[in-house]
Amino acid sequence: MIRFGTSGWRGIVSDDFTFQNVRKVAHSVAGCVKESPEVGYISDEYRQFLAGAAPSRVPTVIVGYDTRFQSEDFAHEVAAVFANDGIRTLLSSADLPTPAVAWAVLANKAVGGVMITASHNPAQYNGFKWMPYWGGSASPAVTNDLERRIELLGEHAIKTMTDERSTKEAWIDRVDFRKSYFDQLESLLDVKTIKKAKLKVGIDAMHGSARLYLRAFLEERLGVEVFARNEDRDVLLGGISPEPTPESTAGLAEQVKKEKLSLGLACDGDGDRFGIIDAGGVWIQPNEVIALAYEHLVVNRGLKGKAARSVMTSHFVDAVAKSHGSETRETPVGFKYLGELLRSGPFLLAGEESGGLSIRGHVPEKDGILACVLMLELVAFEKKTLSAVRDRLFKSLGAFHGARINYKMERLRDIIELEGRLKLKPPLELAGASVWRIDQSDGFKFILRDGSWLGLRSSGTEPVFRVYAEAHTPKRLAEMIDAGKKMLQGKF
Repeated sequence: MIRFGTSGWRGIVSDDFTFQNVRKVAHSVAGCVKESPEVGYISDEYRQFLAGAAPSRVPTVIVGYDTRFQSEDFAHEVAAVFANDGIRTLLSSADLPTPAVAWAVLANKAVGGVMITASHNPAQYNGFKWMPYWGGSASPAVTNDLERRIELLGEHAIKTMTDERSTKEAWIDRVDFRKSYFDQLESLLDVKTIKKAKLKVGIDAMHGSARLYLRAFLEERLGVEVFARNEDRDVLLGGISPEPTPESTAGLAEQVKKEKLSLGLACDGDGDRFGIIDAGGVWIQPNEVIALAYEHLVVNRGLKGKAARSVMTSHFVDAVAKSHGSETRETPVGFKYLGELLRSGPFLLAGEESGGLSIRGHVPEKDGILACVLMLELVAFEKKTLSAVRDRLFKSLGAFHGARINYKMERLRDIIELEGRLKLKPPLELAGASVWRIDQSDGFKFILRDGSWLGLRSSGTEPVFRVYAEAHTPKRLAEMIDAGKKMLQGKF
């Protein structure tokens, strides 16, 4: 069964993720576009198509893809299905990041965009992400509609249009989206201040689709000297999951330290998540990056607005926002919820602990490249390391020490049984302290009166159970993590 998780549908290539299944999903998206007003379709336009209007007068969809095995072939099949279904496609001429597809949707006033990617998943996975006209993740209402349409198709064979006909009739156009995306990023930054700082940075594209974007933008638009690694296309993604972590970016950290660079910047497989290395090779946690970004935008850029974060994200951002007289909104895990808040207006920044961030005036979708250049801009303004700015905030607001641990679950039954026990009889005491509040909006979050908290949540895209914790001291954090481990072992 094809099911959409927190960020699209993903499956193992040649097992679940097959050409036939991709065609079915594309055909279902086409039906959704043509029939559902909530995804931005204008019925009068489709009536013109039925009357024989030219392709330029019918709905347009952006289609992009990452560097994974056959991603470009899957993207081509999506375009061929759209063409046969009366949808015009602007197909990327090269692999590109997810946020570039999201921006292309807005810039071209398209009814939506498809990104062929499995983001940070291992190389054997691929995925299909649908972004409606607002340039962000599809809402549950839209994905539920897609799942229903896919089920109704059953084993029905989906027709595609030939290359010869689609080219001749202009149903599919090959487009390079880099300039438009670079123009958008540049409009969000103080380019003069960045250029004046004359910074040197290392970058790690992790063999993903930020490889043609991150270094090019830094060099061409910001005048930054770049030391790049892992920019070649490797469909095995270097043999690791393309997710920026302290372990996966150890080589970048060593390079930053050895070359005495200002920063190390990394993006995941499709460029929507970030990893930040400070001067000296010091890893900066995504939770801290989100809070630092908000502080920078308010203090150095003079911007105002609320903050938004997912339920398992650090309360550090809450403290920073409060210090500037603003508030923070909490959402379930998944940037689709944060994106909705960014679209509503009063929110300046939204972020999640897994490495997702975006700001007002940009796409309501996480953008790892944007997060990287915001940290670069912060260093250019402050003329200090990120660690120094973070420690200054810790001194005035209190320290926030956090961690996330992933546990592989071999059996789905184990996850179901654990969640059932937590719902039926949750612990009312953790690590020697009473539980003040339990939040079950997305997983289980146990909040203690001393400000520490413990979160347990199953992943929406992998057979993994995650333990999240935060406390004001490293010792207390270790105690919270230990309590989480015991709960996974059924000791509660």
